[in-house]
Amino acid sequence: MSQSLSATPLPYSSEAHQQAHQFLVEEAHLLDSYQLDEWLGLLCEDIRYLMPVQVTRVDGALPDFQADMDHFDEDLYSLRLRVARLRTGHAWTEDPRSRVRHFVTNVRTFAGPNEGELSVESSVLLFRSRGDNSEAQLVSAGRKDVLRQSVDGRYRLAERTLTVDESVLRTQNLAIFL
Repeated sequence: MSQSLSATPLPYSSEAHQQAHQFLVEEAHLLDSYQLDEWLGLLCEDIRYLMPVQVTRVDGALPDFQADMDHFDEDLYSLRLRVARLRTGHAWTEDPRSRVRHFVTNVRTFAGPNEGELSVESSVLLFRSRGDNSEAQLVSAGRKDVLRQSVDGRYRLAERTLTVDESVLRTQNLAIFL
């Protein structure tokens, strides 16, 4: 879902950009306040939620991605299972539950690949802390999303590709959603 270098973003004042930006802010609120069932309601039935593994190249070239290797590559079924597991009380990776804050910025919106879709690039900084004694963690990433308009006129997340800014993640686990 990458944009070509010549792609021109929609004006920030456009209604489509405003809707995309509002979608991302409201999504962050749902994740921060642990309203995970409501967050699942923002996803399309055919969602693809992907974080490829980034590798550092020794030849000095820009970072690249490891073919066929991802931190996660999920669909709606697997995302629902993750949320359900968090609700069981047996998800030790989230006991105690993380306190998170998503900072979403640098939102750029483009005409989407299909009618009724928008391509949206954004940056996210996730602050995460757990318990009283563990050190807080930061995860910085770029996101490339496809938002699809549903029959009710609202946008839903159809695709998300996350590009973390570190090749080695320093977070204890990926039980949270970016």
